[in-house]
Amino acid sequence: MRIAVIADTHDRFPPGLPARLQSADEIWHLGDVCEPETLAAFSDLGKPLFVVLGNNETHDLWPRELALERAGLQFFLTHIPPGRVPPGTHVVLHGHTHVPRDETDEHGLRWLNPGCITRPNRGARASFAWLTLKAGRSPDWRLEML
Repeated sequence: MRIAVIADTHDRFPPGLPARLQSADEIWHLGDVCEPETLAAFSDLGKPLFVVLGNNETHDLWPRELALERAGLQFFLTHIPPGRVPPGTHVVLHGHTHVPRDETDEHGLRWLNPGCITRPNRGARASFAWLTLKAGRSPDWRLEML
C-alpha cells in the first residue's frame, strides 16, 4: 500500500501536486487545509482521502485526530504533535511544525511529519511524503521535495 501524506496546504498547493499523487492508494492530510475547497483536486483523484483538522480551520468538518490500522500497524493522525497517544500506536503522523520529521523515540514509537506544502520552516523545502506499507515490514517513509 502506498499512501501520499501531505500537511499544511493553507488553501494552496503547487499546480502539479495532484498529478504526482495519482499513484497513491490513499491520501492522508494532516491538517491546516483551511477551506474545504482546497481538497477538490485531491478528491477528484478518486482515492480514499483522510483529513484531520488543523489549528487554522474555521469549521469542524473533519475530526481532530484519526486512528487507522494498515498492514497490521496502528497509525495516529493529528495536526499538532500530541503529548500522549492512544495505547498500541506504532506510528504518529503530524503536521503543524512545517518541518519534516522521521524519529523513533525511546519507547519505539515512530514520529513522522511530511513537512509543509506551501510555507516550509527553518530552512526546509516544501515537501510531502510517501508512506509505503508491506505486512511484516517497517513502514518506508520517503520525502518528496517540491
